[in-house]
Amino acid sequence: MRRSSVRGEGANARAAGEISDGGAGASGTVPPQRGGSGAGRQQTGGGPTRRQGRRRVLRWTASVLSLLILGTAAAGYLYYRHLNGSIQTDALNLGETKLGGSKPNASGQTPLNILLIGSDARDDAANQALGGATDTFDGPPLADVQMLLHLSADRSNMSVVSMPRDTMLMMPKCTEPGGKVHPASKGLVQTNESLQRGGPGCTVATWQELTKIPIDHFMMIDFKGVVSMADAIGGVPVCVEENVHSRTRDGKGSGLKLPKGTSVIQGEQALQWLRTRYGFEDGTDIGRTHAQHQYMTSMSREFRKNAKLTNPVKLNSLAQAAIEAMVVDPGLNKIDKLYDLSMELKKVSPGRITMTTMPWVYSTKPGLDGRVEPMADEAEAVFRMVREDIALDGKGSGTPAEGASPSPGASTSAGTPTPAAPSTAPTTAPAAAPAKIAVTVRNATSGKAGAETRVKNRANEVASLLTGKGFTKATADTQTGAEDTTVVRYATDAQAADAGVVATALGLPASSVQKSEEASGITLLVGKDWRTGNAPTPPPPAPTVAPTSAHALNGDNEGACMAIQPGFTW
Repeated sequence: MRRSSVRGEGANARAAGEISDGGAGASGTVPPQRGGSGAGRQQTGGGPTRRQGRRRVLRWTASVLSLLILGTAAAGYLYYRHLNGSIQTDALNLGETKLGGSKPNASGQTPLNILLIGSDARDDAANQALGGATDTFDGPPLADVQMLLHLSADRSNMSVVSMPRDTMLMMPKCTEPGGKVHPASKGLVQTNESLQRGGPGCTVATWQELTKIPIDHFMMIDFKGVVSMADAIGGVPVCVEENVHSRTRDGKGSGLKLPKGTSVIQGEQALQWLRTRYGFEDGTDIGRTHAQHQYMTSMSREFRKNAKLTNPVKLNSLAQAAIEAMVVDPGLNKIDKLYDLSMELKKVSPGRITMTTMPWVYSTKPGLDGRVEPMADEAEAVFRMVREDIALDGKGSGTPAEGASPSPGASTSAGTPTPAAPSTAPTTAPAAAPAKIAVTVRNATSGKAGAETRVKNRANEVASLLTGKGFTKATADTQTGAEDTTVVRYATDAQAADAGVVATALGLPASSVQKSEEASGITLLVGKDWRTGNAPTPPPPAPTVAPTSAHALNGDNEGACMAIQPGFTW
């Protein structure tokens, strides 16, 4: 019988006992220990103990599989064009706010942001045969692996940001294509539940709401393809600092058993590595994330030297496994689209790939013991670096060996920076003159957390400022809002160019222009960053390297080796 689970706005009952971790050395819970000399030891690093839940989900990394698919697409395009009709698709964004795609830089080069989602679905025999709790078969899936892959505009570097699956967030309103509405949450919800709110499009909407990063594509993968795909690539080297056996006294764990040092893993053993929690580092979900990062960077190196990927038989087998395990957005639903994307990803050398984890802190809210929330300042620093196309490795931009790729139709010559442009390219007439653009100004100066008192009369003051700039149809709204930064929202594509004109007149960045189904027209929400004066408070200088709490791993680091949790050696 399928297990039922208690939802609510605060905790994820299905994941009880499986606490994510998000920083080096921290511990989310005390896992059951193996017998022997390590049995009964308590973890160090702090962190509350929680009752172990019934659910034990296979863990693995969507990023690994996604890059494997894309790399294979580059090598074997002609071998599996016939698979076009087998690619499964789903809506890109089910949320109300549409940031649109990434925008080109002054040289006409456009970054790419791809959300990689790992679903724990056990809705077919292949997934069920790989193990896990039988009471979760055919149940609703969770987005238990979430990684944002950012490919820089000049194709010189790639950054990947993982979010701990036990991160507690506010969920946005999500509307399924058939019309079913999932209302915005009234309290914190565990991030992996986003997949149950209409599908991967709600996971994308949740990331965009948190990070303000425009997401261009998603790739969602279940774990049934891991075994065959790992076999097809010929194995991936991984390293452990001691002998490890992921098995607790009561039989839990992935079953991974490896000797000290480097081993080449493939097939089901690769799946065990990617889902191992008990035995790595402190036994929390962050250890599993770090192991996934090690696997991914090692695999990217193998791609560049593995001659087996030229074998047509292996290519066809790999492609079939990948397609059957994958769901993508409509922008990636053809082999030629995957091929084009793979060509872009190939331009980045492993030495410019940086794997990170979103900085986090333990939640102090009642009932959320062991759960985590984004570390406000440092998580925002990582998100800002991605938004502004700043390499997380601190090395800045560079000239890739195979050259950068400009946006289709864009000029490749450098020039003055492009003014603020709408997030969604307008499909109608160009922008109107300021005097013909109706703008509603709303006071949102309290910020999203409502921590500050709303500034009185602010909407009227900014509306007057706009009038002075020629926007004679600007009016103050009696409704209020709550925004940390000032934004311009619009309702239809026909209003997109006009919204961009408003942003440019006020000196707002392109990211401030957002399409929203909740907007009745062009609406300027004056945020917490513009409580006084004639312009928003400029943000502090952007960071130039990821904070240490992001636990960065460089793709060229062949010496990376997983620390082993006491009590899980042999």
